[in-house]
Amino acid sequence: MLSTIDWAVVTLYLLGLVAVSVYLSRQQRSAEDYFVASNSGNALSIALSVMATQCSTNSILGAPAFVAFVVGGGLVWLQYELALPLAMIFIAVFLIPVFHRQRLVSVYLYLGRRFDDKTQWLISGMFQLSRAAVAGITVYGVASMVSIVTGLSFAQSVLLFGAITIVYDVLGGIRAVIISDVAQMVILTSVLAYLAYLLIGNAGGLTEMLSQLPSDRTAALSFNHHGFGDGHDFAFLPMLVGGFFLYVAYYGCDQSQVQRQLCAASQDDAQKVLLINGFLRFPLVLLYCLIGAGLAVYAISQPDFVGSLPMVNEAPNYNMALPALISRELPPGLVGLAVVALLAAAMSSLDSVINSLSATTLKDFIKPMMAHRIVTPEQELQWGRGLTIFWGLFALLTAFYVDDIASTVIVAVNKVGSLINGPILGVFMLGLFTERATGGAARLGFMAGLLVNAALWTWAPDVSWLWWNVIGLGVTILVGLALSPSAFERKIDSDLVWSKAFYRSVGFSRAWLSGYLGLAIWTIFLFAVLLAFGTR
Repeated sequence: MLSTIDWAVVTLYLLGLVAVSVYLSRQQRSAEDYFVASNSGNALSIALSVMATQCSTNSILGAPAFVAFVVGGGLVWLQYELALPLAMIFIAVFLIPVFHRQRLVSVYLYLGRRFDDKTQWLISGMFQLSRAAVAGITVYGVASMVSIVTGLSFAQSVLLFGAITIVYDVLGGIRAVIISDVAQMVILTSVLAYLAYLLIGNAGGLTEMLSQLPSDRTAALSFNHHGFGDGHDFAFLPMLVGGFFLYVAYYGCDQSQVQRQLCAASQDDAQKVLLINGFLRFPLVLLYCLIGAGLAVYAISQPDFVGSLPMVNEAPNYNMALPALISRELPPGLVGLAVVALLAAAMSSLDSVINSLSATTLKDFIKPMMAHRIVTPEQELQWGRGLTIFWGLFALLTAFYVDDIASTVIVAVNKVGSLINGPILGVFMLGLFTERATGGAARLGFMAGLLVNAALWTWAPDVSWLWWNVIGLGVTILVGLALSPSAFERKIDSDLVWSKAFYRSVGFSRAWLSGYLGLAIWTIFLFAVLLAFGTR
């Protein structure tokens, strides 16, 4: 139960978010203001906003649970992060120059211009279905956490968290999302760093803390398995190769991420967003993985801890280990700040999702259907706000029907994404790197890739879900090319297809090449760091 001072901290924070959104609502005149801040954002604030979304409640709850308790888990989650800097280079070089030149609001508008409306509607619709499902999982996770720490019922927790998020998102739009995410990032990392400090200190230091865990749980690299039918999801190759394509699809083709990059004032700023994330994400992930290691040691020293966790299907819900620790160990005042931090993580992921769902619904579906009518910028803005309310309420409602589809929420979210990430990326790559691919062929390729991944989920559970990103991508491209005509049927706008000519037109200065080289060297350094933790 929260004390009076804890509730005061939480209340002041939530009121501050609403006040900021009310102020920002006065600056909005059109849907472009609301969804992409009229392309006026700066690189650092956007990068921190993207990182805040990544440091979501699904990660904050799921990663420590995976490291501490899940069978086969441990610090091997960190090898997943080796793929991220490489994915950032790929997106910055091949995707951002094309997308930013198009001045998009919805990234799926690119598919409409490159292929046809049907392809745009299909991929945008699939994004909306998957992200709506993930939003429900997010609300479920945070409401469960809030319920444990505060003593509120699950329904009350959903309303407390969801209502405030919807209000500041509806009023402030993407500017409120970015500004609140930056503030939330600062609060969240501060609280997590303090928790890690407490856990490491109580264990007698980092080395002593890690020494109390089994060696297979502290090893960060797993070279003994390949994930192709051996039942090992978290081996090195699927996490590196599958993770690379998952990150390219997520950061480069997912509206919830690309929308922030499209807010940047210039192409250079959008690319800087990716470089900043490439350098800073690993330290953040390392922080909450170390918290997971500390939780495992804490559970060893406190035998009643695991038994105090809520039960799901007659087993402890390890996702709730971190909030349970907070309620047990932090003093009044700090508990309220910790609740604020966990709320911040949840809000930073949910606000971007419902805003991006609103953007794609308006730009990809509603506006084309209203093409025969004159729609003013103010009317588009009101449509955008109304759709944000709709998607926010949808996420809150589906939270009541979330069932377990994986051992932790972080795995659940990644499995849902991996089902469609590869096929969606395949459609974009058919558009970006080929001239002869048609919309019909791309759609059939997408359906083939999706069906193959669904079959693997259903009938080949021993194949790592990380490989779905590669398999779905490959099937989509192969089927799309096979069904496309051998000769060009129509002239493709050169701005829609990446080519050597396009490469020369955007240019790469020594500074950019240095940045990409720096990320590559950073990846090698991270590999050395993980090697120091040991191998399985």
